[in-house]
Amino acid sequence: MQGYLWFAGKRLLQLLAVIFFGVSAMFFITYLSPIDPVEQVLGRLSSRSNLSPAAIASTREALQAMFGTDQPLHIQYFNYWMRMVRGDLGASLMAFPTPAMELVMRSLPWTLGLMLTSTMITFVIGNIMGGLAGYFQNNRFFKAFGIVAMGLQPIPYYIVAFIILIIFGFIWPVLPISGGFAMEVRPGWTLTFFLSVLQHSILPALALVLVGLGGWFIGMRALVSNIVTEDYVTYAELAGVKRSTIVGSYVMRNALVPQVTALAMVIGGVFSGTIITEQVFNYPGLGSLLVDAVNYGDYSTVMAVCTVSITAVATAIFIVDLLYPILDPRVRAE
Repeated sequence: MQGYLWFAGKRLLQLLAVIFFGVSAMFFITYLSPIDPVEQVLGRLSSRSNLSPAAIASTREALQAMFGTDQPLHIQYFNYWMRMVRGDLGASLMAFPTPAMELVMRSLPWTLGLMLTSTMITFVIGNIMGGLAGYFQNNRFFKAFGIVAMGLQPIPYYIVAFIILIIFGFIWPVLPISGGFAMEVRPGWTLTFFLSVLQHSILPALALVLVGLGGWFIGMRALVSNIVTEDYVTYAELAGVKRSTIVGSYVMRNALVPQVTALAMVIGGVFSGTIITEQVFNYPGLGSLLVDAVNYGDYSTVMAVCTVSITAVATAIFIVDLLYPILDPRVRAE
């Protein structure tokens, strides 16, 4: 137990380091961006009303003070970390004076739900089917499943999403193709709202699942195909051990360890896929919020979305790392 706690402590320090360097890189990249939030706001104000030069100058000073751009870079960097610790990253320009972090917190559950659901469904189905295909190599059903899964894998997310949208939205309109819930449903902790959210999330999740199945299937099938030739598997078969026990305890468990490592590596990629999928299905997640903020030049919201995304992805990888020694007792925690 002490060794595992030491292992968890080291991973926690790595998590904090990843968040620190990731957020720092995001801050400086955003700072070097040619988009000036102050000039963006002034441009919109000038297009809507005739402002005198004095009014423009005073407005510019007020906006620079609000965004902190009137201070040296190192002061802005330090202040950003202080605001981030307090959860205050400034007001959103798109929904002024609503705090940018409040907009992010409203959108975060949608993206997390879509990302976690699609990732776990893909991981479980892909590994089970790949493991069975690797063990029962002459089974026609698993061969056919593998052909379909591998055929869908190279197709980009948005192509699969558009095909699903056309099929289930126009050719066979049985599912909603836009939004996070029905317009006539009032958000709240009710069964009606939950069912509406579930119904609207089916198509976006389906697009992510179909594209992601092939990778897990191929990886698991290759691992199992090598493991079934090991002596301990052959001995178990000759000893009359049930096939279900061999597949579950001898083969799948050993093959699952590298797949868990791969799971931590693809989490960030899944998040980028949800951004595209949310745009196709007009899903109210972080991806849609980020695109709207970039188009609007909303400096505060862009930084809030990126900060929360970096933290969420790093934390998910941290959780997977903690599960690794539990799944594989051979891994030393020291």
